[in-house]
Amino acid sequence: MAWQEQVTTFVAERGPALVGYARLLTGDHDSAQDLVQEALARAWSRRRAGTDITSLEGYVRAAVLTAYLDQYRRRRLWQGRAHLFAAPDAEPARSGATDDAVDLAEALRRLPPRERACVVLRFYDDLTVAGIAARLEVSEGAVKRYLSDGTRRLGALLGEPGPLAETVEVRTEDRR
Repeated sequence: MAWQEQVTTFVAERGPALVGYARLLTGDHDSAQDLVQEALARAWSRRRAGTDITSLEGYVRAAVLTAYLDQYRRRRLWQGRAHLFAAPDAEPARSGATDDAVDLAEALRRLPPRERACVVLRFYDDLTVAGIAARLEVSEGAVKRYLSDGTRRLGALLGEPGPLAETVEVRTEDRR
C-alpha cells in the first residue's frame, strides 16, 4: 500500500477521534482541524519505513499537543506586542452540541493552556500524573499543581454540586 493510501485510511478511521481530541484543547472545531492537519504532516514527514500505521496515532496525538502548545506560545508572544485587540462580534453557532458539552467546552477554553492540557490528558487520555509529566516534559509536581488548579477552576466555572441533602422519612406506625 502506498503512503498516500495509508494516510487516507488513517484519516478515515482515526480522523474524527483526533479532531475531537484537538477540539478539547482548542475549544474550536476549525482550529482543531488545523492542528490535526499539522500533526499529520509532521507524522508522515518523519515516518520511517516499516512503521505500523496503527502505532502512528500516539505520535499524531503527541504532535497535536505539541502544536497546540507551540501555537499558544506564539500567540502569547504576539499579544504582548499587539497594539489592538478585536473581539469577535458573536459566538459561532454550535449545531448538535448538548448544553453540557457546550458548557464544558467554554469552561475548558477559559483555562490557561498548561492547565487545559493537563486536564485533557488526565481525563480524556486517562494518563497518570507521571505520564502527563513525561508527555509535557514538566515535573510531576507541576502536573499536580496544574491539575489541581484546573479542576478547581472548572468546578467554579461549571458550578460544583453542593453536598447532597439527606432526606429522612420518619414513619410512625400505629401500634395498638
